[in-house]
Amino acid sequence: MEMKVAFSGEKRVSASFKGFVVETDQPEAAGGGNTAPSPFDLFLASIGTCAGYYVLSFCLERGIPHEGVELLLRTERDRETGLIGKIEIAIRLPGGFPEEYREAVIRAASACTVKEHLTRPPEFFIYAEKKV
Repeated sequence: MEMKVAFSGEKRVSASFKGFVVETDQPEAAGGGNTAPSPFDLFLASIGTCAGYYVLSFCLERGIPHEGVELLLRTERDRETGLIGKIEIAIRLPGGFPEEYREAVIRAASACTVKEHLTRPPEFFIYAEKKV
């Protein structure tokens, strides 16, 4: 996959890929206009939505109603590094959700490929090249 990243003015940066354009901005506290999510917010959203996709797929494959199911992602920063040290995903199940599927739905969310890439991160190669 190839993605083109461009500067959209002020502190906004956009990514174009697969016919989509994703806009980002920085919060006002970081000098941005807060007109779009920050890249880091999108990173966290990709984890939450990926886990959500796996929960939704689990329900759809088994004919389990998914109305009322939601995920809540919480983060905690490491005091020493300032980086996120803990990500917690709570799967909120409605009262009618079958109890026998509770552990299985947790396993489904844990299969999120974004999370898996964090546990086995890719190598990064960053370099500069002349624009043709």
